[in-house]
Amino acid sequence: MTRPSSVRHRWRRLVHRSRRAQGKGPAAPHPKVRMQVVGVVVLALFAVMVVRLWSLQVLHATRYSSKVAAQADRVNQLPAARGLIVDRRGTALVDNVDQWQITVSRVDATIHPQVLSTLAELAGVSLPTIEKRLNNPQFTPTQQVPVVPNATEAQLAMLLQHRSLFPGVHHQAVTVRSYPYGTTASHLLGYVTPITAAELKAHKNQGYLPGDSYGQSGVEAQYQRYLRGTPGRQIVEVNATGTPVRVLATTPPTSGDTVMLHLDLSLQQALDHDLAAEIAKLRKSGVPAPSGAAVVMNPNDGAVLAMASYPTYNPSVWTGGISEANYLALTSPQSHDPLLNRAIAGLYTPGSTFKLATATAALQDGLITTQYTYNDATGTYTIPGCTGGGCTFHNAGYEALGVINITPAIAASDDAFFYNLGVQFWLQRAKYGLDAIQKWANAYSFGTGTGIDLPGEQTGFVDSPQVEQKLHQLNPKAYPYPQWYAGNNLEMAFGQGATLLTPIELADAYSTFANGGTRYKPEVAAAIVSPTGQLVKKIAPVVTGHVVLSPQNRAAMLAGFEGAVASPIGTAYYTFKGFPLNQLQVAGKTGTASVRGPQGQRLQPDSLFVGFAPATSPKWVVAGVISNAGYGAAGFAYVAKAIFTYLMSHPVPALSLPKPAASLTRSGSPGAGHSAATATRALHRSTARSGATTATPRS
Repeated sequence: MTRPSSVRHRWRRLVHRSRRAQGKGPAAPHPKVRMQVVGVVVLALFAVMVVRLWSLQVLHATRYSSKVAAQADRVNQLPAARGLIVDRRGTALVDNVDQWQITVSRVDATIHPQVLSTLAELAGVSLPTIEKRLNNPQFTPTQQVPVVPNATEAQLAMLLQHRSLFPGVHHQAVTVRSYPYGTTASHLLGYVTPITAAELKAHKNQGYLPGDSYGQSGVEAQYQRYLRGTPGRQIVEVNATGTPVRVLATTPPTSGDTVMLHLDLSLQQALDHDLAAEIAKLRKSGVPAPSGAAVVMNPNDGAVLAMASYPTYNPSVWTGGISEANYLALTSPQSHDPLLNRAIAGLYTPGSTFKLATATAALQDGLITTQYTYNDATGTYTIPGCTGGGCTFHNAGYEALGVINITPAIAASDDAFFYNLGVQFWLQRAKYGLDAIQKWANAYSFGTGTGIDLPGEQTGFVDSPQVEQKLHQLNPKAYPYPQWYAGNNLEMAFGQGATLLTPIELADAYSTFANGGTRYKPEVAAAIVSPTGQLVKKIAPVVTGHVVLSPQNRAAMLAGFEGAVASPIGTAYYTFKGFPLNQLQVAGKTGTASVRGPQGQRLQPDSLFVGFAPATSPKWVVAGVISNAGYGAAGFAYVAKAIFTYLMSHPVPALSLPKPAASLTRSGSPGAGHSAATATRALHRSTARSGATTATPRS
């Protein structure tokens, strides 16, 4: 920000230079031409003038009079304040703050070329910087271009006091985005930038103009049409130098609608903190853990209550245009892509969390029953009839559980049990088909996407003969075997192979099981509210499918998910040790996913966990992953435990709809979200303090 004293110092030099220049005059010409020649010249000039006046006043009177009127009147766009984004309590997560801009058009700059160097000195920037801003090709020659986008009160005071030095220069109050909670929910909320040329072209005839704010990610992009508002218009009469004389007509702008989210700010802050804290703890112990993601959902309607992705960023770095240093920091390889929302766009091998689909397929298709047992006597499994290497597989921890059915197999995540299911489906493929497991996985949303109301969702995929063939075609060296064998079916059955899923797909799938079989589209937004507090649109839950489970099969699986947390053989038992399960019964499933690096090197496994509570009448599903964190119970399960602990004492409040816009909680500075009139009054106070006249701004 330019210091007022430095602005005044530069101004003394400018005013002194201007007055000194005014004291100089042209040298008096010395007549050397004969009087006769002078007379002829005068007569000729007089004749030309008469002809020109006749042309202007008679032949082209109508055309030139309309042109003069057009030059005398200027139409200025009055930017609309962007709508707020609030949480389920009405707390503003994305707000607006006022900002003053000093503007000039290319036409006015051509008429008054000296004004650019004067503006450069006023703003304390180089002349090429001002020229670069002015020559932005998105603006037409007659449009006002913000050459000083965030002007200080001192700069505006100087502009008002010395109008004669700034012919054709205007100023206006605009609102820009404010993110009062910093990095909180940044990926879900998103950010805005000035609209690009491509976006202008894509939205032709929709009222967009260069310089308008346009959502680039998250809710800012998804609900752009509601948030943008409607610009106003002001017709201003200007004099020959382009200085405003009076306002002829004004159509005020209309603020954008408020988007109310299902998100609960307090829960979101807890999720952000717990995910980052667990990653920091893992790193301190020597585990890489470069990134992670988490989702908290209501399984009964698909409402997304919180969403986190790590590493994160502060959306405010984009306000007013991102600096080169900040852009490089966000996009460098060392940053681990903080702009990526891993909760909806991160693709991960699901590991044992995928066993939800395999268990459902085996029970519902009749491959096994709830009484079926398998003898895991050695902790290993050998594919029948297989010879050579790669025929024997072992449990992750080399444990042997003996004779077990589906319930302890889920609780202990017994790999051998699920290896056997995968191979049995392969051996009986004539009866069950090659896609027996895949079709149930798709029913849960695995490999189909969820349709969440956020841009950028990636659709995962479940390994299959078709997937293997496609991967082989794309990269024969990395995938040399396009055929599908018993070993492929075995790996797919316990969530390995080429299967990749997103955390939101995991959350949606386990929400479907938890609520009894209804699959909902995950929804971030709950409602659209007008600036006056009227309900514009309530976003109702959307059912996207059903998974039919017999009561007996579901009960056996549910007991297994409960055992994963509560039973001594459960994979998350020691993680949740000390948790008051008698007060909040948690069910869940861990996942330990083997991953390889770009060069094929084996990396530390990804840690996944999905849990829901209360187990028999669930209100919340928590799903997530921490990359390269080790076993599922040793990484993200601790984040889930912390969130369930938080929810016990901080239940999510009900939505308050509709809520008058005036009563929405605002955060940040006292001026946050104020109107342009408030900013104008502040400017008047500033000019009065600086000794300038307080002429009312007109543009």
